[in-house]
Amino acid sequence: MNVLAEETRSIYESFEVEKDIYYFKVGRLCMVSFHGRNYNIKKSITAEQLNSYVTSGHFVKVSSNCYVNARKVLSVTDGLICFDQGYSEANRIHVPKWRMSGIKSLLSANKPMAM
Repeated sequence: MNVLAEETRSIYESFEVEKDIYYFKVGRLCMVSFHGRNYNIKKSITAEQLNSYVTSGHFVKVSSNCYVNARKVLSVTDGLICFDQGYSEANRIHVPKWRMSGIKSLLSANKPMAM
């Protein structure tokens, strides 16, 4: 039981946002929900940390509280941003069609991808 708790704690403390996260959503009081390949982690961060993630150029704003990792995007089609070949809900995020062209241009400026 302790091994599982230690393993969970080490994943929670050791993930790298720019490297491991597909997207994150910002809640109240800088409570951020990070979404990766096999996990979702809610963590409270400082305003300075949040600002550094947003201004780093790794993340693109897709809605008022959601930012996607431009380097992890696999494709953008039919109002969906896909991060992995799998079809699970965790590996894709819905984007309104009226915002899609602006997001495509922001993402293509950061890296080439299949569209």
